[in-house]
Amino acid sequence: MMDRLEADRVVSQVEAEINKVIVGQQWLVRRLLIGLLAVIPYSFRRGQEERSGYGHILLEGVPGLAKTLTISTLAATIDARFQRIQFTPDMLPADIIGTRIYESSASTFRTEKGPIFANVILADEINRATQKTQSALLEAMQERQVTIGEQTFHLDEPFWVLATQNPVEQEGVYPLPEAQVDRFALKIHVDYPSHHDELEMLRRRLTETTIQRIIVPQTVLQLRELVSKIYVDPKIREYIIRIVRATRPGPQQAIPIVNEMVQNGASPRSAQHLLAVVRSTAFLAGHDYVLPGDVKAIAFDAMRHRLIRTVRAEAEDISADEILSELLRKVPVP
Repeated sequence: MMDRLEADRVVSQVEAEINKVIVGQQWLVRRLLIGLLAVIPYSFRRGQEERSGYGHILLEGVPGLAKTLTISTLAATIDARFQRIQFTPDMLPADIIGTRIYESSASTFRTEKGPIFANVILADEINRATQKTQSALLEAMQERQVTIGEQTFHLDEPFWVLATQNPVEQEGVYPLPEAQVDRFALKIHVDYPSHHDELEMLRRRLTETTIQRIIVPQTVLQLRELVSKIYVDPKIREYIIRIVRATRPGPQQAIPIVNEMVQNGASPRSAQHLLAVVRSTAFLAGHDYVLPGDVKAIAFDAMRHRLIRTVRAEAEDISADEILSELLRKVPVP
């Protein structure tokens, strides 16, 4: 069993390998690792199988910010199967999960598995596909299984979905349905690098850089086992619930900006996701237990995509981050 010292060494090695390619963006790399290590329960135990999933991540940013490159580099440090799926408007669900093909010579059907049967999935430009195709990911992301015809196939460990989308395009894109967005534990806004980082990018010889495989799937499971043991005080759990419930408008709502600017707040699923990513945030920060600061550090990424704003909020250009900022100031810290 891996101890904490060994875990810290492995995480540092992974970050060092990624930094060979990615200049700056340490906060982005750290959040990707938070999602990978987050242990999110989605069902009860069945036999010997623990029903837990991973913190799937949605990255949003304009083209050219190395979203895809960052994910590909992280996947290269893991000795597991990586599959990049380029979403397009003409893509069908069968292109992702697979289909049944009739074999005339044997007078029977065989199952042709799709690219979803991998360990790390990059759904590149996910909002370019129609909602019908996007929905092909729902079962896999939530229950870590895929149904093709009458057969259900369980997906291997680890199974982690990362998706990218471009927020500035308006033609040829399809907004993600709320049910799809809610499957993502984190939504990360990727911004432009600093002047120094962009200058350093021009100095790097990317084509001469080699990424070493640092961890195997078993290492990921051991790291997640350590994360699951991070202590969460009942007061922290209460704090998380107060934050989630404060996002919901209603006559008893004590925060005016939520009543005015939020149409629908966060779901109960978001509380499970927030607790899971808070644990991995505390773990990567070197803590043995969760602090209120760990909750605040990841709250924006874990909650911004779960708030459905009112027409007034959109007209006045009040972002979800502004609402959450006010909310976190109002909710008492334990």
